[in-house]
Amino acid sequence: MDTSNIISIAKSTLAIEIAELEKLKNRIDEDFVKAVEIIHSAKGKLIVVGIGKSAHVGNKIVATLNSTGTPSQFLHASEAIHGDLGVIQKQDVVLCISNSGNSPEIINLVTYLKDYSSALIGMTGNRKSKLAEYSDVILNTHVDLEACPNKLAPTSSTTLQMALGDALAISLMELNDFKENDFAKFHPGGSLGKNLTARVEQFVSSQKPQVTEESSIRDVIISISASSHGITVVTNEEKIIGVITDGDLRRMLLNGDDISKVLAKNIMSGNPKTIEKDFLAKEAMKVLKDNNIGQLIVTHNGQYFGIIDIHKLLDEGIN
Repeated sequence: MDTSNIISIAKSTLAIEIAELEKLKNRIDEDFVKAVEIIHSAKGKLIVVGIGKSAHVGNKIVATLNSTGTPSQFLHASEAIHGDLGVIQKQDVVLCISNSGNSPEIINLVTYLKDYSSALIGMTGNRKSKLAEYSDVILNTHVDLEACPNKLAPTSSTTLQMALGDALAISLMELNDFKENDFAKFHPGGSLGKNLTARVEQFVSSQKPQVTEESSIRDVIISISASSHGITVVTNEEKIIGVITDGDLRRMLLNGDDISKVLAKNIMSGNPKTIEKDFLAKEAMKVLKDNNIGQLIVTHNGQYFGIIDIHKLLDEGIN
C-alpha cells in the first residue's frame, strides 16, 4: 500500500466520523437538557456504567467530569452484577453507555440500575433496546456508518459517545460556574496545575549574583562567572539599580576602554525587568517571552529576591 492510499484511508475515516458528529449535533434537544438538569440537581454522584469499548469511553467521561466539578465514578457492567452494585446509592444518577443497549450484561443489569438510583440516563444508539426502555432519558448516539470498513470495530459510535460525554461535562461545568481557579484545585500536578497555581517563588534560583554600583570590573566578572545565569544584579542595599550581562562585558571590551577604571555603574543597564515573587509563574514566562530575555529579576516588596530563568520554567512545563 502506497502513501497516497494510506492518506486516503485516514481522510475517509475522519470524514465518516465528522459526518456522524454533525448528525449528533443536530439531534441535541430537550432530552439532552433534561439529562444535564438531572445530573446537576442530583444530591449524590454520577455513576457511569459501560462494558467493552463503551467502558473505555465511560472511564474517560468520568475523568473529564471529575476534573470539571461533577463528582463521578465508573462502574463496569460485568463487575456490577457480581457485587459492585453497592457503590450506587439512591441519591445517585446512573449514566449507562451501550451502543446496542442489548448486550447480555446490560440486559441483566438495567432493572437494578433503575431501581437503585434516583434516575437512569441511557446513552445508546438503539432507541428500541432494553436500555432505552428502562431509561428516564435517552441520549441518542445512533450512527448510520461505522468508519471500520468491515462494520465491526466500534469507531464512529465510540466517537459520538466520547463527544456527547464532553458536551455533558462542559454543560455541567458552565452550570456550576466552574472557573480556572476551581480547575486548578483538581490539577495540582503536571503542567496544567503548575500553569494555574505555581508562583514565581517556587522557581527562583538558589544563585543570587549581586554587585554594587561601585564594584570593579573584576568583581563584576567574578559575580557573573559564579552563577549559571550570565548576569549579575546591581543593587544599593537590596534596592535594584540595574543589571549587567555577559553581553555588556563583551561590548565594553570591544570598545577598547581602560577597564581598570570602569565600575559597575558605568556599564549596567538601568530599569531591568522585574516581577514580584508572589506572581504566577506563567506571568513571569509572559514577561520573558514578550521581552525576548532569558532571565528575570525577582523582587519581594520591591527589593532584590533572586533570579528566575526561562529554561527552568520551560523544564517545569510553564508556558
